[in-house]
Amino acid sequence: MPDLSMELAAGGRVAGVDEAGRGPLAGPVVAAAVILPANPPLELAALLDDSKKLTADQRLVAFLALRASTAEIGVGAASVTEILRLNILHASMLAMRRAVSRLRAVPDLALVDGNYPPKLGCSVRCVVGGDALCLSIAAASIIAKVVRDRAMARLAVRFPGYGWEANAGYATLLHRQALHRLGATRHHREAFGTVAQLRLELTIAD
Repeated sequence: MPDLSMELAAGGRVAGVDEAGRGPLAGPVVAAAVILPANPPLELAALLDDSKKLTADQRLVAFLALRASTAEIGVGAASVTEILRLNILHASMLAMRRAVSRLRAVPDLALVDGNYPPKLGCSVRCVVGGDALCLSIAAASIIAKVVRDRAMARLAVRFPGYGWEANAGYATLLHRQALHRLGATRHHREAFGTVAQLRLELTIAD
């Protein structure tokens, strides 16, 4: 279970930073930055874990609890256009910078999930597997995941058939079948392998 040991050892204002949506075939990448209160309530801390380990219902409960707490939260995103222009890694870094910039003030340190440090206006420490180790990164992973899933559910209403309300743009069988049946939308990442292969197959078929 994640804990606050890294935040407490660092001292000062420490933000956990994580993203959601590097791997999908469609939709933006979303990042969150979270500064937890110095002594978060035990009932809040008990809700926080790597978002991938939580069910959708558990993530929503944790998301609402974070929003209702005194935690400082910033959210940023990078669009599909930016993903195609920058590549997914650098678009993720951009989303993280935007998330940190939306905190009330620049943190003293950002604990970032992964091994690639974004350029932020503060010190950065990368933590591989940080969403399972560090409580503030776990909180950020939950915020980013829920915000992105909600965005994809809204897009699913406008672009039905791809199952985005359930698969959030990931390459499920339903999504891949819909790509072959319906073609790609402007929200698909055309440089990604499955989408690019579809384009090639359709071109050859023509």
